[in-house]
Amino acid sequence: MKTPSRPLTILFMPESAYGPTNQCVGVGDVLRKRGHRVVFAAEASWKGKLSALGFEEDLVDLAPAPEATDDGEEQDAGAFWKEFIRETAPEFRKPTVDQLTTFIKPTWQALIDGAMFCEPQLKQIIERVKPDVIVEDNVLTFPALLMAGVPFVRIVSCNPLEVKGDAVAPTFSGLPQNDSSEWDSFRAEYDRTHREMWTAFNEWVMAQGAPALDDLEFIHTSEHANLYVFAEEADYLNVRPLDATWHRMDSSVRETDAVYEIPAAVADRPEGSALIYLSLGSLGSADVDLMKRLIDVLGKTPHRFIVSKGPQHDQYELADNMVGAEFLPQTTLIPHVDAIITHGGNNTTTEAMHFGKPMILLPLFWDQYDNAQRMDEIGFGVRLATYDFTDEEMTSALATVLDVAMQAKMSAIGERVRARDGLRKGADVIEAVGVAFIDGE
Repeated sequence: MKTPSRPLTILFMPESAYGPTNQCVGVGDVLRKRGHRVVFAAEASWKGKLSALGFEEDLVDLAPAPEATDDGEEQDAGAFWKEFIRETAPEFRKPTVDQLTTFIKPTWQALIDGAMFCEPQLKQIIERVKPDVIVEDNVLTFPALLMAGVPFVRIVSCNPLEVKGDAVAPTFSGLPQNDSSEWDSFRAEYDRTHREMWTAFNEWVMAQGAPALDDLEFIHTSEHANLYVFAEEADYLNVRPLDATWHRMDSSVRETDAVYEIPAAVADRPEGSALIYLSLGSLGSADVDLMKRLIDVLGKTPHRFIVSKGPQHDQYELADNMVGAEFLPQTTLIPHVDAIITHGGNNTTTEAMHFGKPMILLPLFWDQYDNAQRMDEIGFGVRLATYDFTDEEMTSALATVLDVAMQAKMSAIGERVRARDGLRKGADVIEAVGVAFIDGE
């Protein structure tokens, strides 16, 4: 790869959630260590979290700033989406086709409102930062990022089905890849429920001077480079080829987490007992009733568990065979466990493949259904009905993911994924785009 003639200034704008932000932190850290200036135009609740990792922050509000609390307490990172998810959590119990109206559409509208609100701020940030390349890891377009006069790189770290195709299941559906009988009806319902909103957004995008969006798409594809995060072994390329602008990062595991030491309470395990990580993400773990149900079922097993308790950590107690905390350094924890129980968010899913760990998947919303279905249908894990699984189904799923053959298969996959070093591949692509720009190529 061509050496830059000078350090680049790279502006990242991730979605205000832990998954996309952590993914950008991983790639951004590689670029920062190469001597480049890395700036985050993250949402305002991330204040101080990114500068502590060595990045510059030039943050945006996606809505009017909340009133200051009496005690001056800082807003939680990702609070914009935590509150939104908390209010809409009852919708997660519905079939995915019903969620199109009651969850997916309102989520898109919330994203659109945020994009419109922060557009003037983004223009000011770009003027201040003067980036050589802009990187967006989000599902929605921000016209200012496209109209900055510098290359734009898109990252898809949410779900590879976000890149659509006739021969792959519809995004958000969680439908099987080998049975297309419900695909057309799901797509028709998506069109019916989203057409009017998409049309209004597309008109606004064009009014800002940006190109029109592709039909029913909420984000542009980059003409410079597009990255997506998913392991080759689980990819859809055989049924949905991509052009040369697309580059796969098999995984994007940040290297900024603290070292995790296994607590003594779970380190010494009886014969036949496994160590399992339970994490439904910062948003899923906010469902206290679901967490209590899982703790009750898993607490009856002979295994040991490390639990990411999330923002409602003080609302429930762990069983005797468990340890946990509100936040855990996931990327340094996963190598120690035998399996993962997860919501199926793309970060955790791809990190599990990176470290060769089988999964039990309990999807709640958005990309999680698609990832859970994919892992189940290709034999990398077991998908369960999140709110309706029985004790027996969970016990059977644990036996499946802890089977010797499953463990060996996933371990071999992890070795291959790690060898492909997606983190540095993503950094290489971004750096190459920036170098070509400053060299006038």
